[in-house]
Amino acid sequence: MKKLLTGNEAIARGAYEAGARFASAYPGTPSTEILQNIADNYPEIDAEWAPNEKVSLEAVIGASMAGVRAMASMKHVGVNVAADPLFTFAYTGVNGGTVVITADEPGQHSSQNEQDNRWYALSAKLPMFEPSNSQECKDMVVSAFQLSEEFDTPVLVRVTTRVCHSKSIVECRERGEHHAKPYVRDAAKYVMVPAMARGRRVAVERRMGELKSYAEETPYNYIVKGGKTGVIASGVCYHYAREVFGDSVTYLKLGYTNPLPNRLLAEFAGQVDCIYIIEENDPYMLNWVKERGFTKKVKTVFPSYGELTPDVLRRSLGMEPLPVIDCGKQLSVPRPPALCAGCPHRGFFYELGRRKGLVITGDIGCYTLGFAPPFNSMDSCICMGGAFSIGHGFNRAMAKISGDLRAVGVLGDSTFFHTGINSLMEVVYNGSNTVCVILDNRITGMTGGQEHPGTGKDARGNPAPMADIPAICKGLGVPLVVEIDPNDLAAVKTALDQALEADSPSVIITRWPCALKKMDKTERAQYGGPFTEKYIVNEKCVGCGICLKSGCPALSVDKGKRKAVINPVQCAGCGVCAQICPPKAIAKLDRGESDD
Repeated sequence: MKKLLTGNEAIARGAYEAGARFASAYPGTPSTEILQNIADNYPEIDAEWAPNEKVSLEAVIGASMAGVRAMASMKHVGVNVAADPLFTFAYTGVNGGTVVITADEPGQHSSQNEQDNRWYALSAKLPMFEPSNSQECKDMVVSAFQLSEEFDTPVLVRVTTRVCHSKSIVECRERGEHHAKPYVRDAAKYVMVPAMARGRRVAVERRMGELKSYAEETPYNYIVKGGKTGVIASGVCYHYAREVFGDSVTYLKLGYTNPLPNRLLAEFAGQVDCIYIIEENDPYMLNWVKERGFTKKVKTVFPSYGELTPDVLRRSLGMEPLPVIDCGKQLSVPRPPALCAGCPHRGFFYELGRRKGLVITGDIGCYTLGFAPPFNSMDSCICMGGAFSIGHGFNRAMAKISGDLRAVGVLGDSTFFHTGINSLMEVVYNGSNTVCVILDNRITGMTGGQEHPGTGKDARGNPAPMADIPAICKGLGVPLVVEIDPNDLAAVKTALDQALEADSPSVIITRWPCALKKMDKTERAQYGGPFTEKYIVNEKCVGCGICLKSGCPALSVDKGKRKAVINPVQCAGCGVCAQICPPKAIAKLDRGESDD
């Protein structure tokens, strides 16, 4: 059976075919669709969204201990969060086979950094696969589960954005039923107090020595003979190289990359006069090749950051660029990313941006766009859950130097559950007067609308207990907790005034669903229908353009008439523009009641 699958879909299929029974993840581009596809298509696998990557991996460790095959998937920065259990899990080993997916992002399409997670395999002493297409994604996941149980180790599978999201034909097979291994109580294996951890440390080194033979023998590492120029590549870089060099060079194609195959490298190096190493970001394979004594053969001409797409390779090699169709770039209008029409963050950032003397410590999410004009309402974005902690530190330092700036921390609802709760505890425990804002749009918005502990639904859309954000904040000891509708600018203004006047920790919760959220009947009743209201501009408009300060993409100006215009297709009826219009020229359009 053949299917056209993305890399993420193929990874999910690989877990299914390998007989996995448990999968957990926190959504993060480019890895999100892995768990979503498992939840949507493979009921044989218990699929869960976790509050963050650390607890996701910990749940997977527990499932492995119980004897079933399990998989955790996350984007590259998520491995930073999961690193604590990951490094010790490398010591304990597995019972049921365990695979950890890291989805790296060369080029930083939707990430705050461009780290290369191949170093995690080297540092944690974990075997690692690097698929280059969807077929390899599926096959290598199956092999990774087998390798995990054979060598008593979790296995890292490293993919990148282009592999995750590109489609290719995959030969699919039936599910291979994997019988759970019996759990055997074994403190020396699982209880990592120093006396036992020292013994497991020796076992890790022995295991890595044994895996060196696998690196030489695996069919995922091989030589493709061609000319006297050599190319070493893994992952999607292999396909980039094939597009540029074709059959004119000899390739060392690596699909299993920790430990690396020393004998195969020596055989390859003996067949070529020079070697190009095509790898995105860090010199992981370059260092290996040089350490094996082949420095003089290596040619280093490629950039150390960004994607090594075929056009980048051609430029780096001094080759003629391929002909392209002129798209008339001088005629195109720059379109920076913007909050969607009807985004519940718009009203809050509009009001926050009018405040003076504030420093806004932000976080990872759609709302990071609050930094851009017309809001100019965000001054930092470092990591998931860091907004409150960073704001707290800023305020502490300002108090020491008698500064007149005040930090306000802003993060989203999913981010609050991820690591924001700990940040809020930091604020409360240390008696900070930091204003903490939780933008609750009732979903994990930036990655496409996944559920989280506060939505009342699980990964498959079934009813689940709903974590109560206001109650959590009060339970942590926050004396002032205010919940508002962010589309009501008067309520936003009052809440900010109240919080900024407080000399103790405060939390403002803006609660309104994402404009793209698919709402059920209960939510439609609670929030007045699925955004059925529309607004129009009437004859009172004087063309002042103040409504454009809302940053709504549904708004524009008719230059001929010098009047504001609202696109009825885009308008979601939030009403923010109507509230800031001085002549009150924006009015609600009565469209009648919505149906189901």
